[in-house]
Amino acid sequence: MKKEAAVASTAPKKKMKRCKEDVIFDTVVFIILTIILFITAYPLYWVIISSISDPSAVSSGDVLLRPVGFTLKGYAEVFKNSSVMRGFVNSVIYTVCGVMVNLIVTLPTAYALSRNNFTGNKPITFFYMVTMFFGGGLIPTYLVVKNLYLLNTMWALILPGCLSVYNMIVARTFFKSNISEELYEAAEIDGCTQGRFFFKIALPLSKAIIAILVLYYGVGHWNSYFSALVYISDKQKYPLQLVLRNILITNETALSQTATTAEARAAMKEKQELVNVMKYSLIIISSIPVMVMYPLVQKHFVKGVMIGSVKG
Repeated sequence: MKKEAAVASTAPKKKMKRCKEDVIFDTVVFIILTIILFITAYPLYWVIISSISDPSAVSSGDVLLRPVGFTLKGYAEVFKNSSVMRGFVNSVIYTVCGVMVNLIVTLPTAYALSRNNFTGNKPITFFYMVTMFFGGGLIPTYLVVKNLYLLNTMWALILPGCLSVYNMIVARTFFKSNISEELYEAAEIDGCTQGRFFFKIALPLSKAIIAILVLYYGVGHWNSYFSALVYISDKQKYPLQLVLRNILITNETALSQTATTAEARAAMKEKQELVNVMKYSLIIISSIPVMVMYPLVQKHFVKGVMIGSVKG
């Protein structure tokens, strides 16, 4: 009997025969997903190859599947402007400091609201949620920032949005789902205080949600330019997104002048082609930090998002 069982266990397993309907279904799904992948990925790929192609080839539509006339003119023109690197450094500073402030505000708030023994839990949560649907508007917000003497400072871009209610609710749900009352009661019996429990137990167990918050807040700070447009007038303090926007506007304004001679029209056409390539170069430059950030938090991304997907 044992010999027969051993032979049966070592025998190759036969694959289950699939019916015709399953094969057709899988084939249709594969084709649909391939089409969606192509529709999503090709524009990104086209921006990359256009940024390193000859400007005239891009304007004439010759760039489809591979770079034509490899050149880095677009990147060279962008980096000729000294304000690009200054804006890059400013954006890094704003993003790092902003994310730190966001975590300092969001995590304790979410933890406190996740505890069942916290007095006023529901009214405070409701108060936060009201702000998701109603806001004071641009002018009152500007007046508040002005009266707090935050204009032309880094804090004007950080403090007004230091807490995202959506991210706070996601973190609150994470704490509520993963930090059990039994764990807190065991720590309390050992003499652990609320603060110590938060820093020594809750935070080390919350790496997934911290990574997700860093990603969400970091991308938001990096891509933000409207707040800087409203609150920052000193060009030395412009973030990268605002610097890139101004470069494009300056070039397009210069091209709007009327050319009177054939040589001037040819020069203007060449400049216009270069500006078009610069747009793609600017997209790549501004996207690099975000593309680098995603792989670093990828292993925590799915877990953090799925846990935060159920609000309660």
